[in-house]
Amino acid sequence: MPVPYGRLATFYFCYFATLGAFLPFWSLYLQAVGFAAEQIGELTAAMIATKIVAPYLWGWLADKTGRSLGLIRITTLFSALVFVGFELRHDYVWVMAVTLGFSFFWNATLPLFEAATLLHLRERPQHYSRVRLWGSIGFIAAVLGIGHLLDTVAIERLPWLIGGLLLANTLVAWVTPDARRGIAYHDGESQQLSAPLGELLAFFTVYMLLQVAHGPYYTFYSVYLQYYGYPASLTGLLWSLGVVAEIGVFIAMSGLLKRVSLRPLLLLSLLLSSVRWWLIGHGTEHLPVLVFAQLLHAASFGITHVVAMQLLHRYFGEHHLGKGQALYSSLSFGVGGVLGSYFSGYWWDALGGNLVFVAASLVCGLALIVAFVGVARQKPAALG
Repeated sequence: MPVPYGRLATFYFCYFATLGAFLPFWSLYLQAVGFAAEQIGELTAAMIATKIVAPYLWGWLADKTGRSLGLIRITTLFSALVFVGFELRHDYVWVMAVTLGFSFFWNATLPLFEAATLLHLRERPQHYSRVRLWGSIGFIAAVLGIGHLLDTVAIERLPWLIGGLLLANTLVAWVTPDARRGIAYHDGESQQLSAPLGELLAFFTVYMLLQVAHGPYYTFYSVYLQYYGYPASLTGLLWSLGVVAEIGVFIAMSGLLKRVSLRPLLLLSLLLSSVRWWLIGHGTEHLPVLVFAQLLHAASFGITHVVAMQLLHRYFGEHHLGKGQALYSSLSFGVGGVLGSYFSGYWWDALGGNLVFVAASLVCGLALIVAFVGVARQKPAALG
């Protein structure tokens, strides 16, 4: 069965365009409709908290049924339907309930699709970055377009824009084919994992800490820039600049992986991640410093994510890939994201944004130590 590169790329484009409309501007929307910084942190943490449960539940169903795309069609549809609730009321309890309902479906979609993509690319996993880069392009298109739009249109209209993009996700999911499994196996059989338990624990700890460090960025970066007088359009440009750097990584990674092993790539990216948050914490008043820090998104997300996809493919193999993606999403973006969002919201007013980003830098330093001790020290074993 030929790989449907075009439809896979289109889904990534639409999914991350939705994320580009959501991520930089949602905290500004919540602020505009009357929520305080601590409440924004709690709502963001609640949205991320469903990543602890939802990806593993849906991933288990995908591995059990072998129908990842069928489940993706369900999650994208209900994401769009539940999201309508944000337009109905703006009291805290209602918004929290809609946030939990929406994110239960939304947060399951990407891990399912990542697993489906890797199944389509089973013989060519190094081509993953070529498909995934279209997600980054979609993110940039949404951030730039909506950033400029919000300079003239009230941010209270943001849910309508996001709702339209969620509908586009649903439509693309319905025309994307499922991947067929390779070797069939019975319920009582299982493919042996190719990594020792200690390395798996170190891997998930590193990526959990990495997302803890990203918490202030995803939750308050736009609010932080607004405090220093940056307009929404420039905020959108800075978000987009980070993703441009990410695209450069995705383009280069296919060739780079043939020459450089995963371990040094991971260690270097964690070091540069620590530098990035330190610069944001200390250099917000200087635009060139912010520009350089955003270019380091190539390391803090681009390289680390591609390395994670390669390691998950190595660790879990084809028949457990849905569970592996689910654990990755649950423990890193889920647990790590909740902790990062909650504590950044809790300490934002008390310590100030500068110190919160410095703390994120220190968390990345801890992730670097764990990775140095425990991740990818052994040569990869062939999957059976």
